Amino acid sequence: MRHIIGILLQNESGALARVAGLFSSRGYNIESLSVSATQDPTVSRITLVTTGSDAVIQQIVAQLNKLIDVVTVDDMTVGDHLEQDLALVKLRLKPDQREHAAGVVRAAGGRVLSAEPESYIVELTSSEAEVTRFVGEMARLGELLEVVRSGAVAISRRALSLHVVAKA
Repeated sequence: MRHIIGILLQNESGALARVAGLFSSRGYNIESLSVSATQDPTVSRITLVTTGSDAVIQQIVAQLNKLIDVVTVDDMTVGDHLEQDLALVKLRLKPDQREHAAGVVRAAGGRVLSAEPESYIVELTSSEAEVTRFVGEMARLGELLEVVRSGAVAISRRALSLHVVAKA
């Protein structure tokens, strides 16, 4: 089963490498990985997508919690959460295909970023499944030149799922 794991970790040199190393040393695959700063400059946020049984995911969470740089871990898949994936898609379209492609992009909730003669670049932010469907539809309209995807980013709907606990 696919799981989205949120991790807060200290914003220290090598912290991300230690998280990735934990996965590679145990033979777990990372399907997508997104890292960014948080409102606290000493803490970074990782959104990681991996697959495995519930037992494997519990083991991954336990191992992550043992890493010194990790502040907190949350398997967001088990709770109510919002998830989005960003895609930039570059195509080569014939001039007579451009209007139809623009309609498909608008219908999907995307936007055209660049409509140059040699490349037509569009953006879509949606669920992983919708982005995958959209990329397939774009590929049927023209020659797919490049696809760049962010991977999942997710946030729990719970009030306090991933947070830094103030130390007394």
